[in-house]
Amino acid sequence: MVPAEQARLQLYLASNSPRRKELLTVIKLEYNLLPAQVDETPLPDEDGIKYVQRIAESKAFSAVAHVSDQGVIIAADTAVIEPRMDGKSQILGKPVDAYAAAEMLHRLRGHVHQVLTGVSILRTDNGTMRFELCTTDVPMRNYTEQEIEAYVTTGDPLDKAGAYAIQHAGFHPVEKLTGCYANVMGLPLCHLTRSLSRLGIDPKVDVPQTCQAALGYDCRAYHDILSEKTLGSRLI
Repeated sequence: MVPAEQARLQLYLASNSPRRKELLTVIKLEYNLLPAQVDETPLPDEDGIKYVQRIAESKAFSAVAHVSDQGVIIAADTAVIEPRMDGKSQILGKPVDAYAAAEMLHRLRGHVHQVLTGVSILRTDNGTMRFELCTTDVPMRNYTEQEIEAYVTTGDPLDKAGAYAIQHAGFHPVEKLTGCYANVMGLPLCHLTRSLSRLGIDPKVDVPQTCQAALGYDCRAYHDILSEKTLGSRLI
């Protein structure tokens, strides 16, 4: 039985992302929306994992001032990580203009990169923070110059890390994905579910089944994630 104080916890989403709002709605979680205004500039020599954790935590803490009751704040940050020839990696943010978007898509074309999402779950009454990390290898197809130009013209890449949306029906940039699809959209739902369950907050639906049906994706990763064979959850 869920303790009464946990049952009363209000859920908040600290995000400006329409994709994250969409994904929470998919699994029938009721939440209030909070602003998440933080500086997302990477620090010098900051790697992808430290970056998404720092930004996700900053978003969660920035939202606390807007919560007057007991609640749980969900905050997330997603980064596209491009491997470099020197063995290091580079964080690709949101393109500043159409030219930058096209340049990013050229760099990613035909290669595999990683998408990392850090999810911070903060209890406002006692300051307890859980952090989840999800990593997905993303193989990009060899799309044409004409496809890049047509996609950039839509304006869709301009508010997205790496300059693409995996779910865009007209561009469909990714092929043969085997990891978490929702992660590439911006919010790994099974990772989120396993942390929320520790707080007595459970979606009213079967998350893997509902997610796959909504996204049209045959997921092979959810069992290991929910059984915690995939590492990434920890208490902060």
